[in-house]
Amino acid sequence: MSTTEVRLFYVDDSGAAATGWVVYSWIECRVDDWRAGLRKWLDLRKQLYAEHHIPPAYELHATKFVNGRGNPSTNTAWNRSKHLRGEVAELALSTIGECGELQVGTVYRHTETRGTAYARQQAEVYRAMVDHLDRRLAATNGLGLLLVDGDGTDPAYQAAHRDLKLATRHVIEDPLFQPAHRSQWIQMADFAAYCAYQSLLRIPAKNFSWDWYEAHLRPCDVNGAHCKSETGGPKRS
Repeated sequence: MSTTEVRLFYVDDSGAAATGWVVYSWIECRVDDWRAGLRKWLDLRKQLYAEHHIPPAYELHATKFVNGRGNPSTNTAWNRSKHLRGEVAELALSTIGECGELQVGTVYRHTETRGTAYARQQAEVYRAMVDHLDRRLAATNGLGLLLVDGDGTDPAYQAAHRDLKLATRHVIEDPLFQPAHRSQWIQMADFAAYCAYQSLLRIPAKNFSWDWYEAHLRPCDVNGAHCKSETGGPKRS
C-alpha cells in the first residue's frame, strides 16, 4: 500500500521596492526528514557559538547580519568584522546546500512599479509560488504545507491558498505563520532568499555575494535555477 508523501516548505521573501525585485525562496523537506534537517542546522549553531561566540538563540537575519548590523557575537571586535560575517554567512549556506535532506527553490519577478503597486506585485509572486508548488506536488500526488515568515496580517497570503481548487489542490491549509526570531527554519529560508536576491541584483557593493547561490545552493535547487514569475506561470531563468 503506497503512502502519500508530505513535504514542508519554509518560506521567506527578499527584494525591495527601491530596486524593483520581488523574491520568494523556500527550504523544503519531506516530513520524514524534518528531524535530520533541523539537526544539521542546530549543529551549525553549536559550531557558531564555539568558534564565533554567536549564541544559538540569536536570530540570524541575513540582511542585517551580512551588512554589519546588530551584535550577533559576544565578542565586540568580531561584530565589527564584515569579513567574518561573510564567512559565517557562507558557512550557513553551505550547511543548507550540503544537507541531503533539504532542497531550496526561488520564484522571482522584476518590476518598475513602486508603492502599493509594488505590494500587489509581491502578492502576485507569492501566488505564483503557491501555484508552482501545487503543480509540483500534484505531479507526485503528494501534499505540502507552507510555513511563512510573518504575522499573518496580510490577507494576500491566505487568498493565494484559498483560491486553489479544493478538489484538486495539493498545498493543504492556509499558510502557517512563524516569526523568524522563533524559527530556525525561517532563518534558513531568509538566508536562501537573501542569497537568491543578491545573485539577481548584482550591485557592485555586494559583489562578494554574487556567486553564493552558484557555489552553495544551486546543487540543491529543486528547479535547477530561479523561476521567473510571469504570465503563464514561473519559468526557469
